[in-house]
Amino acid sequence: MTPQETPVPAVAAVVVLAAGQGTRMRSATPKVLHPLGGRSMLGHVLAAAEPLGAGTTVVVVGAGRAAVEEHLERIAPSALPVPQEDQRGSGHAAALALAAVPDLTGTVLVVNGDAPLLRTETVAALVEAHAKAGNALTVLTADVLDPTGLGRIVRDADGSVRAIVEERDATPEQRAIREINAGVYVGDAAALRSALDRIGTDNDQGELYLTDALGILVADGAPVGGARAEDPDDVLGCNDRRELADRRRTLNDRVLDRLMRDGVTVVDPQTTWVDVTADAAADAVLQPGTQLLGTTTVAPGAVVGPDTTLVDCAVGEGASVVRSHCLGADIGPEATVGPFSYLRPGTRLLRGAKVGAFVETKNVEVGEDSKVPHLSYVGDATIGRGSNIGAATVFVNYDGVAKHSTTVGDHVRIGSDTMLVAPVTVGDGAYTAAGSVITSDVPAGAMAVARAHQRNVAGWVRRRRPGSPAAEAAAAAEQRDATSGADRSGADHDQ
Repeated sequence: MTPQETPVPAVAAVVVLAAGQGTRMRSATPKVLHPLGGRSMLGHVLAAAEPLGAGTTVVVVGAGRAAVEEHLERIAPSALPVPQEDQRGSGHAAALALAAVPDLTGTVLVVNGDAPLLRTETVAALVEAHAKAGNALTVLTADVLDPTGLGRIVRDADGSVRAIVEERDATPEQRAIREINAGVYVGDAAALRSALDRIGTDNDQGELYLTDALGILVADGAPVGGARAEDPDDVLGCNDRRELADRRRTLNDRVLDRLMRDGVTVVDPQTTWVDVTADAAADAVLQPGTQLLGTTTVAPGAVVGPDTTLVDCAVGEGASVVRSHCLGADIGPEATVGPFSYLRPGTRLLRGAKVGAFVETKNVEVGEDSKVPHLSYVGDATIGRGSNIGAATVFVNYDGVAKHSTTVGDHVRIGSDTMLVAPVTVGDGAYTAAGSVITSDVPAGAMAVARAHQRNVAGWVRRRRPGSPAAEAAAAAEQRDATSGADRSGADHDQ
């Protein structure tokens, strides 16, 4: 089953702890808002928990509160932000969250907001293990090679979880433990409230630790358990830019692994980046240096790259996009783009259309089998079927105040270096002469010529640029022409 198809047990509420300062990020951006793989860290956590079907989602906010609340309004408008004005620890944050929903009963999932690799399968397995064991509280754990800096899971002889000890408070024997606390808990709301009301600050930091709630419940004789994550990477937090880069790489590797298992060719996974929100179908090919970002989709048989970035684009079956940057573009079946094209929002290429080298487009529809081969700007336009836009053509769409549209009909031939000054229409089957500035509509089947007659001013360079390389070259050419003319005259005389 895919992650979306995995059946998950429901919970009454999800509590996300997202109030931390994140000082090691050394950033004006709140830690939980740093992006990776198409979402913020907070967005990844919410996405992992969303399939649990919680009736209530509470997000504890603190550092960068305004920015975090604004972000929540965009990605999870139903979530309830709860401020933690004083940073008094994870236990204090969890207590504030539960106090904000005083009538809440049932199972509650509590998770840190800086765990971007957490997957739905992992939290679902935790909730299921908790329900099956009938625990008051169950903590997610993981076995890691290097537990430095992480809370240790202390079990008794029969394997029951007895406590979570932070490294700064751990004995040497406890620091040798490799099973760590993942910072994800599922428990009964009433039991959690009771335990959180009784935690103290008798620790190295003088804070209220959520981890101490587990010890209190153990002392109460309540059933407490721990469930190991299948993949230790799931539980990794993110505290600085180096860890952010590591998490980004792990997340991308997971996405590429899924795509390749589903039949996508990824020529060089080290240089290919695909957001979790993007997708590619079987038999698509992603060449080195490709980035599929946002909501981009790539259909079967399409080839993207090398060195191509697509943001919120759709690439049709059998299409090709080479060394180009595209934003919000719809690239139809068998269409071709690039190299070195820039497709801006509103670009729509129909079947077999071509946008070639060094072309920029915006808010344009290019019809079936029509071509904009090179060195052109096409904005606010509709191009019909089977038309060709000559090199260096500019669709002049802006008059300094407003944008205007251009319509090019079917089977039109726009000559090279044509300026189409909108609003203007070029009718079906019409032509424009190279170098024309088209300011009026061109009737169907007509040839539009809009350019001045050429005038050559003889001797201008000799008079205005004397002694220049151009003047010397012109003089030499004139001498050659004179000599050649004399030779021809003599030959004619001899005959």
